[in-house]
Parts: sequence; structure tokens; C-alpha cells
Amino acid sequence: MHLGIAADHGGFHMKEGLLARLRAAGYDVVDFGASALNPDDDYPDFVIPLAQAVAAGTLERGIAICGSGVGVSICANKVRGAHAALINDHFSAAQGVEDDHMNVICIGGRTVGPEVAWDLVQTFLAAEFSDAPRHLRRLGKVAQLERQPTRTAK
Repeated sequence: MHLGIAADHGGFHMKEGLLARLRAAGYDVVDFGASALNPDDDYPDFVIPLAQAVAAGTLERGIAICGSGVGVSICANKVRGAHAALINDHFSAAQGVEDDHMNVICIGGRTVGPEVAWDLVQTFLAAEFSDAPRHLRRLGKVAQLERQPTRTAK
């Protein structure tokens, strides 16, 4: 499986650990950065290219990490075709793929430990989208929403 991984300073150490474990497990992983620990970096600089590559089909799945996982989740979901979610539990790591076609897992580098993160990533990568009609119908509604023009607040 061809994957991408990205993190800012809040997820840098977790990214480095996951990257090594993924490569040791035989995954082909593109590292979108950060390439060094820099407390002044910004997660969009790393997560947007990752989400764009996943949405374009260049990568099959993506892993995005920041301190809480919230920022990278919000950011990745701004890219049409990226289906990202903050995942903290085993059930959601699988169900997000199976039912909702999640293609980017978002993890908090400061909220889960390395073993939990590894378990979540393995579960995410092992899961497959179900193609069930009810899920396709729901995702069609989400895609329709993505095609609507953005409304401005008054």
C-alpha cells in the first residue's frame, strides 16, 4: 500500500516512530514533513499536500498528526476528496473506512501513546470500504454538499 504521513511539531516524534514502523512492515510511505522538529511550523504546510495526494489517488491513504489531531483533521477535510477524521479508538479506526470511506486518519501526538497510535494505524490500513448501498447513498449526499458554492457569513 502506498501511504503518506505528515505532522507538525506537535506530532513530529509520533510521525517519526510510525514512519519507521510502517516502513519496517513493508509499506511504501511518503514523508510530507516536518523533516525536523520546529516549534514554529504550521500543520497546513504538511497536511495540505498530503490530503491533495490522497484525494488525487496518488496515495491510497494518509496519516496526519498534530498535537491534538483536531487541526490536521479540519485542514485535511478542506481538500475535496479527502475524508479525514480524528481517531482515538479502535472501533472508529475501522468503521471510519468501512462505512465512511475515510482515507486520512488524524491522530493527536500529545493525546495517545505510540502503541495506541500504532494499533489505530494498523486497524485503519487493514479496513476496507464496504460499498454498501446505504453508505454510498450517504457519501453521495456529502459529495453533493462539497459541490455547493461556499456561503459567506453575514
